[in-house]
This record gives sequence, structure tokens and C-alpha cells, in this order.
Amino acid sequence: MAAKKKDTPGASAARRAGLEAVRQQQARAERRRSLLFWTAGLSVLVLIAGVVGFTIWRDKKNTPSLAAVQSFTYEGGAHTDQSVTYAQNPPVGGEHANAWLNCGVYDQPVPNESAVHSLEHGAVWVTYDPALAAADVATLRAAIPSTYMVLSPMSGLPAPVVASAWGKQLKLTGASDPRLEEFIKTYRQGPQTPEPGAACTGGIDAPGKVA
Repeated sequence: MAAKKKDTPGASAARRAGLEAVRQQQARAERRRSLLFWTAGLSVLVLIAGVVGFTIWRDKKNTPSLAAVQSFTYEGGAHTDQSVTYAQNPPVGGEHANAWLNCGVYDQPVPNESAVHSLEHGAVWVTYDPALAAADVATLRAAIPSTYMVLSPMSGLPAPVVASAWGKQLKLTGASDPRLEEFIKTYRQGPQTPEPGAACTGGIDAPGKVA
């Protein structure tokens, strides 16, 4: 049996140096992998943040402006059984009837005093010129939510369609004005509402109730 050859000091040192070189190479490779991993992760985060930021910017850019909304100060209104002369047409606040108007769609004018009480409860009242085309009226009916909304014709409006909430009013160019949806979203049960969440049913129906 041949005797096992012993390493010389020089061979051992060379082996150790070789092993150290391999370890250093592996360490560098691991650092490169870690760097690539974190770089890729950071790139994904930056991409996501960019997409989210762009989406928010695009949505804001495409959101119809409510700069033309008129604001009026009404802290709340007393109840009365008398007719009321309002400063705005349609009215947006002030004294109103004891009973609120049941929210819904009407094809005849509704009592101002009862509709104002509904505004106090957070409803949005959309009024339109009685001469508005039937197709446009249908567009309005399809555009409004099913709750806390009143839709009715009204003579003498300052615009073809007017959207009103308590203390807020916007004159619209017609049934397809994109600002209507934004107005409803902003002011129906909005922060200006004196009695948000109060009932919009269980009051009175006016003639011409459709739905």
C-alpha cells in the first residue's frame, strides 16, 4: 500500500488561497444577486407608484369641474304651513313645509316648500325646463341614483337643467352635462346637509309621482 503523500506547506497555502478565492467569488456573486433582486423590486415599486400617480392625475384631470357651483348660506330652516318666497329659483334652503317631499321622479312641478325639506335631509333636486325633449328627460331619469334624489320639471329656470342641494346650486347646459354626476356625488348627503341621513320617504307625494 502506497503511503499517503503529505502536502507541503506551499501546497497547503495554495489550496487555502484557492478556497478563499472561490469563497470571495461566491460572495461577489451573492452580492450581485442581492443587488439585482433589490433593484428589480425597487423598479417594480417605482413602476406601481408611477401607474397609481398617473391614474390619480388622469382621473382628476377628467373630473368635471364644479367651479360654477353657487353657494348660499342657510343654517337650517323653520317649518311653516305657509307658502314661502325664496331668493333662488329653484330654492336651496330656508323655511319649508312641515312634511318633506318623498324623493323620486315627478313629471309635474312639485311644491317648493316640501322639496326644500327634502334638501335639508340631504337630497339633490334636479329640475328641468318643461320644454326639454322627452329623450333628454329619459337621460336625466337614467342618470340619477334611486335614493335621496328628486327630479321634476319647473318653469322659469335660469338654465335647461338645474341641480340643487341644500345651499348649493349648479346651472347645467342640458341633460348630458357631465357635471351633473359630479354634483350629485359631491353634494348628495354632503357636508353642507343640515340633517344628513334623515328620511326621504314617509313624507308626502306630490301629483305626478312616477317612481
